[in-house]
Amino acid sequence: MSDPTREAAFTLVASVLSRNTSLDTALDALPEIDSRDKAAAHRLAATVLRHTGTLNAVLESFLPKEPPQPVRIILWLGAAASLFLEAPPHAAVGTAVELAKTKKLNAFSGLINAVLRKVATGGPNLLELLDMPRLDTPAWAWASWGANARAIATAHQREAPLDLTLKPGCSPPLGGEILPTGSYRLPPGSHVASLPGFAEGNFWVQDAAAALPVRFLNIKLGERVLDLCAAPGGKTAQLAAAGGIVTAIDRDSSRLATLRGNLLRLNLTAELVEADANEWQPAEKFPRILLDAPCSATGTIRRHPDLLHLRKPADIARLTQLQDRLLDAAAGFLAPGGRLVYVVCSLQPEEGAQRIKAATARLGLRRDRLNLPMLAEAVTQEGNIFTHPGLWPERGGIDGFFIARLVKPG
Repeated sequence: MSDPTREAAFTLVASVLSRNTSLDTALDALPEIDSRDKAAAHRLAATVLRHTGTLNAVLESFLPKEPPQPVRIILWLGAAASLFLEAPPHAAVGTAVELAKTKKLNAFSGLINAVLRKVATGGPNLLELLDMPRLDTPAWAWASWGANARAIATAHQREAPLDLTLKPGCSPPLGGEILPTGSYRLPPGSHVASLPGFAEGNFWVQDAAAALPVRFLNIKLGERVLDLCAAPGGKTAQLAAAGGIVTAIDRDSSRLATLRGNLLRLNLTAELVEADANEWQPAEKFPRILLDAPCSATGTIRRHPDLLHLRKPADIARLTQLQDRLLDAAAGFLAPGGRLVYVVCSLQPEEGAQRIKAATARLGLRRDRLNLPMLAEAVTQEGNIFTHPGLWPERGGIDGFFIARLVKPG
């Protein structure tokens, strides 16, 4: 009998690698299957995408020649289930062989059976001599992360925990811990929608690093604040919960609808504007602006291992041009004496410090130094904030974010 989990995982991996589709988009496009099978398929596919380099190294000695891509995906799924997800050997092998038959790859059933039996027999011993962080990281990314590369890549080997931002006055669900930055952390695999208080709007999902930028705006009750590129709205919710009068802009109507739904669940309000920030013209300038710019999102690879396969060096150059245009627009929206916080969930220096250096020279803005005593190692020499997954290893890491604060002369 066919295994819906393996079939769905095959579709997800193939969608990422063959059609350049994000894992989340591919997950949304899956045919209707049981929610448990869907969750298991997502976990299996994410494990394959997280460890593709390691899986190839393990399989290499057992393959007489390069198999077709669909066969390699089936081998990845079986090997990942056996090596990383503790599937019983007979299940890892048997489901892979059945999947091959379902995909009309019967001619490769014997090969798949033989190879995966050897993987199951070798078990963890096959991984002992492998440099997994290096194998599972694209060479261009490793080189770009400099001295932090190994710490970052090592953190990418594990699933990320679930971080929540609590609505003021609300209690957290049980089973987690309050981090020094104020976020509430639950173990990896926690299902947010089933947590007590979710439906009531007591909290929202937001990595501890993603919750930092808003604090550097120092919003006062009743102060007007502009949130550029706002969807899906975690920072919009923070700004509104802090008492700001928020105008949130995003050019994507579907993402803006998600933001609207999130605010509705949280019982928070903001003015939502569907517009391109490069073309929009406000009636008056803002004393506080948050620019969460579109970026490569390499700081979120722990949560989105498909980015290891989707991102290419050419993407960075294209994105930096967009970031410069958005910084130019944001500077035009900023009132004299106002503060602009620029943030990207990226590990790439081109999208962070280099953009701010160029912006201060081009726009006449002044860099305002930031401090973060509870995570002092994230403060750069220039006074920006740069977090990466290798920080806080004893707590489960933290996403990669670059944050800078700029001030417009009054």
